[in-house]
Amino acid sequence: MLKNNIRSVKASEIELKEKVVAINRVAKVVKGGRRFSFAAIVVVGDGNGVVGYGLGKANEVTDAIAKGIDDAKKNLVKVPLYHHTVPHAMEGKYSGGFVLVKPAAPGTGVIAGGAMRAVLESAGIKDVLCKSKGSSNPHNVVKATFDALSKMRDPLAVAQQRGVNLQKVFNG
Repeated sequence: MLKNNIRSVKASEIELKEKVVAINRVAKVVKGGRRFSFAAIVVVGDGNGVVGYGLGKANEVTDAIAKGIDDAKKNLVKVPLYHHTVPHAMEGKYSGGFVLVKPAAPGTGVIAGGAMRAVLESAGIKDVLCKSKGSSNPHNVVKATFDALSKMRDPLAVAQQRGVNLQKVFNG
């Protein structure tokens, strides 16, 4: 699982907003014809560095979304933010999905594709440059984005670990 235990957060403590990334209709062929069910991938976040994703499967779309939200609340991670952007560039990988996440200047906005955009906006990142390489499957893109965000290091923690001030971390 991509969940980082050090940064995991309790869902009951915070107000979360949910976004549906993708809904997939799945057909099962049975004796009487086709039976349809739905799979929904959902991202939840508080807009302040806490974000999670979940997958829900059910015979109705609304039930699938509700199950996805419940699953997403169980997989919350804390993402380090620095002036409404990510602290440094990072690549994430999951299966065939590769993503590149880079910090951007204030006012740039979220420059990212559909599935990545939902994750980054839910996390509260306002300025970021992203590129999705490889698979465009929303499941893999979301998980690769979470991989990149979970590998990010907090600038204050890096400064304390190195024994220098915060400006020295960014300016060398």
